[in-house]
Amino acid sequence: MPEIMYRQALNHALREEMQRDESVFVIGEEVGEYEGAYRVTEGLLAEFGEKRVRDTPISEEAIVGVGVGAAMLGLRPVVELMTINFSLLAMDQIINHAAKIYYMSNGQFPIPMVMRMPEGAGMQLGAQHSQHFESYFAHVPGLKVVAPGTPYDAKGLLKSAIRDSNPVVFIESQLLYSKRGEVPEEDYTVPIGVAEVKRSGTSVTLYCWLRAVGMCLAAAETLEREGISAEVVDLRTLRPLDLETMIGSLKRTHRAVVVEEAWPQCGLGAQIADDLQRLAFDYLDGPVLRVTQDDVPMPYSRELELSALPNEEKIVAAVKQAMRGAVEERPTVVSI
Repeated sequence: MPEIMYRQALNHALREEMQRDESVFVIGEEVGEYEGAYRVTEGLLAEFGEKRVRDTPISEEAIVGVGVGAAMLGLRPVVELMTINFSLLAMDQIINHAAKIYYMSNGQFPIPMVMRMPEGAGMQLGAQHSQHFESYFAHVPGLKVVAPGTPYDAKGLLKSAIRDSNPVVFIESQLLYSKRGEVPEEDYTVPIGVAEVKRSGTSVTLYCWLRAVGMCLAAAETLEREGISAEVVDLRTLRPLDLETMIGSLKRTHRAVVVEEAWPQCGLGAQIADDLQRLAFDYLDGPVLRVTQDDVPMPYSRELELSALPNEEKIVAAVKQAMRGAVEERPTVVSI
């Protein structure tokens, strides 16, 4: 299979779905003439024209609102918000409209729309542009939430999201856009709601998504050299969670560490820890530990930014703590 970048995988998914289905169109800030802030929509305006690749004013509420209305009338909009931070300006449309119209209309109006949102830190973008909000959207019934960590999954999941008849929040990592990986040239999809074991192991399971997948795979290599066999489960979908795969892995390893780039307080990792201890308590040989971003607004300083983020070293330390069965003052949070 050819190796392409994460952003190219997304671009290929959009192009193929727009070729396959004339009801699919793209709308957002700078998606047309500028070809996307991260070049994901490169070449689409030239191929499909202004009717299907729509540049918009800077108004996230209006962008998502147009997407909701178009979906109600039978189109399949792919809405791009330049970063997930700007989704805060469209929360009413996302949560009170996109997520609820199908339910409130008694099934008369499906909302087949995708809302693409890059997120995350690591590029000195400051406290207001470096945030992770996946737990916000995973909290809301009526939404599906997808967070691919590889180019293969990015393409396959975006194609599935576009074909889905429900509103899908599709979260991407800004630091993954240049990541390369093998992606088939033929048509394929990755099912929403299905996690994947990216690496098998017997000592501990690392649960992760987005950029944390690469960190966990690197940490697993380091741990292997020290005699610790780590299994890596890429959740890929955050709502609904694939509890069957999650618990199946825990039955093999009996220890769990959740790795996420978001803040620890009320984070998605807390939900995962609750699910594991509630549904698979008898298989646990110790507490579920978490590796997260530090509980602070993201610093602008490059050194402080890196120190606040999870990394391979923090994951290795958390796994060693899990192997000891150690409990610290806040046993579900590891901040090293």
